[in-house]
Amino acid sequence: MLLIQQLLNGVMLGSVYVTVAVAFTLTIGVLNFLNFTIPTLFMLSGMGAWALAKWGLPFGLTGPFPWPLALGGAVVMTIAASLVVERFTFRYMKAKYGDATEHAIPLVSSLGFLLIIENLIRIGYGTDPQRMDAISWDTTINLDGLLLRAPQLISLAVALAIVAGLTWVLKHSRIGRGLRAIAENPDAANILGVDSKRLVPVIFMLTGLLCGLAGILFAINYGEVSPGMGEEIGSKAIAGMVIGGLGSIWGAVLGGLIIGIAEMLTVHFFGADTVQVVVWGLLLAALFVRPQGLLGHHSIGKGKL
Repeated sequence: MLLIQQLLNGVMLGSVYVTVAVAFTLTIGVLNFLNFTIPTLFMLSGMGAWALAKWGLPFGLTGPFPWPLALGGAVVMTIAASLVVERFTFRYMKAKYGDATEHAIPLVSSLGFLLIIENLIRIGYGTDPQRMDAISWDTTINLDGLLLRAPQLISLAVALAIVAGLTWVLKHSRIGRGLRAIAENPDAANILGVDSKRLVPVIFMLTGLLCGLAGILFAINYGEVSPGMGEEIGSKAIAGMVIGGLGSIWGAVLGGLIIGIAEMLTVHFFGADTVQVVVWGLLLAALFVRPQGLLGHHSIGKGKL
C-alpha cells in the first residue's frame, strides 16, 4: 500500500514538472531555443502570489489581495514578464545581431534575465522560504488507505487539461498552424504570409501562462515559496523534457511523470539524499540509449510539435 501511495505522489509531483517541461518544449519545438528564464518565471508566479496576498501592490498602492485575485494577478505578472523577455531577447537581439546568432545570443540574454529577476526578488523579500498559509488549503481523500490531496488532484487535472488544449490549438487552430510553419521553416513561413513577429510573442505568452499556473499550483500544494524554488523544478523539468523527447508536447508529459515517479520511488527505497543521483543518472542513461527521447524526433525545431 505504501508503494502505491508513493507512485501516486510521484504522479502528482510529476504534474508540476509536466507543466514546466511543456513550457520548455514550446520554445524548443518552435524557436529551437532553450529559454533559461522559465524557472524564474515559475518562481515569480509563486512569490508574486505570496506577495500580493500578504502586501498587495508595491509602493503601498493597495492592501493585501484576496487569495483568488492574488493567484490571478501572479499569472498575469508572469505573462507580462515573459513578454518583456521576448522583447529583449528575440526581438531586440535578432534585429541587432541578425540570424547568424539568433539562437546563441537570446539564450545568453535569457540567462541574464534569470539572474536579474531572481536576485531582485532576493533583495526585495530575502532568501528565506515564505509560508502560503493565506492561500493554501488541503482536503485529503482517503480511498482504502490511499491518501489523495485535493490540491494535488487539481494540479494533475490542470496539467493534463493544459496539454490537451495546447495540443488541440497547435493542430487545429490558425495560430497553431502558423506556429508549426515557423517551426518547420521560418523564412518559408514568412513568404507564405505567416506573421512571425506576431506569433513569436504568442509562444512567450503561452510560456508565461504555463509557468504562472505551475507556480501557483506548486504554492497551493506545498504551502511554501522561495526565491530559489524554480532552480530544482526547472532542472528536473528539463530532464523530463529530454527523456520524453525534445520538441514533443506529449513527450514532455511522459518525461515529467517519469521524473516525478522516479523521485518518489527513490525517496521510498533509498532516501532523499540519493534523489539527484537517480534523476540525473536516469537522464544520462536515456541519452545513451535513445538520445532523441522516448517520443522525440531526430530533428528539433523542424515542425515536430
